[in-house]
Amino acid sequence: MKNKYKLLFFLLLGINGAIIISILILITIPAKEERIDSEKKSMHEEAVHLPIQTNKADLNEVINHYLDKEGLTGPIHYEVKLDDDVELYGTLRVFSKNIEMKLTFEPEALENGDLILRQKSIAIGELNLPVSYVLKFIQDRYHLPKWVKIQPNDKIIYVSMQNMELKSDIKLLVNTFDLQKDDISFTLLVPTK
Repeated sequence: MKNKYKLLFFLLLGINGAIIISILILITIPAKEERIDSEKKSMHEEAVHLPIQTNKADLNEVINHYLDKEGLTGPIHYEVKLDDDVELYGTLRVFSKNIEMKLTFEPEALENGDLILRQKSIAIGELNLPVSYVLKFIQDRYHLPKWVKIQPNDKIIYVSMQNMELKSDIKLLVNTFDLQKDDISFTLLVPTK
């Protein structure tokens, strides 16, 4: 019997010793340092960059096809036309009567590849409504994609191209968006990992 207790004592002593040694080893090993971005590859580095040059006519077709396909409908039927500015045409049904509207925006390509549309003019039938009210109405009544944010008080529409949901995790960034010179270019980022 004595040998059995002696054996169990040394076994328990050995387990406790192994636990203490393991803890001491883990404490003395230096922590791994998290590297800041220099070691990590961003989506931009892990993708093939494909430049795209287009014109207003082709982009008009693509935009309106996308609007139809995605079913971005609401109480206002609308279409987008690229001319010297971005023009939004719509029909608003009020008291069983259609009221035509036209909003004009000046586009600005941002360094991060997104696009800002600054409200330039507005025409809604013969009504004289504040721009912020109309943008708020559109924001509240439309089914807009998550990557399009209307900021009524600033009179802008922010189009986050980086967050646009495309197939196969492809991303699209705006490089230039000069409608007056018909100079429109994008970068298509196709992931390689």
